[in-house]
Amino acid sequence: MRVAVAAVMMSVLAAACASDDSSSVASSPSTTPAAESPSATPEPSGTPSGEADETPTPTDQETLPWGPTEEEYAEAESIVADMSLSEKAGQVIMAGYQGLEPPTDLIAELNLGGVIVMGDNVGSLEQLRQAAAEVQDADSRAYPVMVGVDQEGGTVARVREPATEFPTYMTLGAARDSELTTDVARASGDELRALGFTMTFAPVADVTSGPDDPTIGSRAASSDPGLVAETVAASLDGYADAGIIAVPKHFPGHGSVPADSHEELPVQERTLGELRELDFVPFEAAVDAGAPAVMVGHIDVQDVDPGVPSSLSGDVIDLLRADLAFDGLVVTDAQDMAAITETYGAGEAAVRALEAGSDLVLMPADVAAAHTAIVDAVDEGRLTAERLDEAATRGVAVMLHQQAAGDGPDEDSVGSHDELSYRASLEAVTIATGACSGPYVGDSIQITGGDEQDRARLTEAAEEAGLSVGSGEAVRLLGGASGGSGDVVVSLDTPYVLGESDASTKVALYGRTPAAFRALVDVLLGEVTAHGRLPTDVDGVDQLGCPSPPQSTSSP
Repeated sequence: MRVAVAAVMMSVLAAACASDDSSSVASSPSTTPAAESPSATPEPSGTPSGEADETPTPTDQETLPWGPTEEEYAEAESIVADMSLSEKAGQVIMAGYQGLEPPTDLIAELNLGGVIVMGDNVGSLEQLRQAAAEVQDADSRAYPVMVGVDQEGGTVARVREPATEFPTYMTLGAARDSELTTDVARASGDELRALGFTMTFAPVADVTSGPDDPTIGSRAASSDPGLVAETVAASLDGYADAGIIAVPKHFPGHGSVPADSHEELPVQERTLGELRELDFVPFEAAVDAGAPAVMVGHIDVQDVDPGVPSSLSGDVIDLLRADLAFDGLVVTDAQDMAAITETYGAGEAAVRALEAGSDLVLMPADVAAAHTAIVDAVDEGRLTAERLDEAATRGVAVMLHQQAAGDGPDEDSVGSHDELSYRASLEAVTIATGACSGPYVGDSIQITGGDEQDRARLTEAAEEAGLSVGSGEAVRLLGGASGGSGDVVVSLDTPYVLGESDASTKVALYGRTPAAFRALVDVLLGEVTAHGRLPTDVDGVDQLGCPSPPQSTSSP
């Protein structure tokens, strides 16, 4: 699948050369340079002179820029053409559900495009596998049902132990290692495929604005648009390798609004020019990397369509379609969030989303009402049949493309990537204040702060490394929004609390996984040197991190 993605990137980049907006990927206001967008020259069309016109020539581009082949898209069009209006209305809905049993009867009755698995739908790994299998067996369609999940790593991961726990996405921004980022996405995608998932709502392509970002925080790779762009593109390579549909989110960018769309409609005050320069950059990179889908958030962009959530705004979705040249599957953020439900009923929200150009309505507050409203909107002429066909076709095409990836990995792959999780955290550990080489502690440490699980996990890692726990240097874990003091202070999520903390050594860890604490202990003991760099500005610390060791060079 990587070959296909590479071909896609070349074709998209070639088209981008004609767009004035394509250059914005290369601009970044911060110290980390943004990813450059290489240009590509399209192959000349037509028949070479001297050859007969009737000689057939192979098609240079058989893959659409967002993944499916032309044949898969044509097959999707044929499948949708044979659907009833009711079936088409179901195809554009991805439902949430309650409890451990998936809504197989509803899937079959309404021809639902898919279901999303949330935390309360997870009992055990075997239960998840069985639920996913039941979803696929709910009816006899010729393409897979979308079985999606929010599996970002860190604080947003619905599937946890005994599956591999990966740290926050900010970890990968701090590590600044594209190959590592691809490996992590591939491993996460492999484990999800082994459990029966076909879609993951990741990576997060938002650019965090810093401490005033209440929602995204460490879910973002960085506050630098260029670094986020590089990280997102590398993640998409890994997910494509794993054969899972990745959905970068939340266009037009949720990291720079001071509100949570789960609780209210956030207002984006940046101008369109500022959005293009900052928030759009990672989404542009995602499109260039062949993203099959993009999630649109519920954000009121004052400079574009004031008062209207982006997921229901044709003007905002037009920016994604026209400015960023994305022709793939547009997914709404969950429609059971307050940003939608406080103003719109489930049926009205679903219809407005489709009218605006969204293709998949995620988690309507009332699935039956959303389905009925879509059917009625087409019958009454409010929503054109062509728009519904287009949306349904994109969803089917994506799943035909996912089906072509073949069977998922063996179930033994689930939970098999602890060493990779360890390596990700180890490459990210950042010394923000203090010497660049350890040891930072002696033979014994006192552990304070954090929560009970944090302390238990650090205790286990310390004792496995031969440290005694209960006396010695004080290691304070900072898991919340407040700083603290100790011989060593360690931020476990975003690093901003380090600035208001008092310690001779300040460490950013960006994760609370068992592997992250193991990496921390190895750094504290001086077994390894930390070379991660802060991916966002932090006031009150002495350095961005410690320099990486020089790479050896050979004479030509």
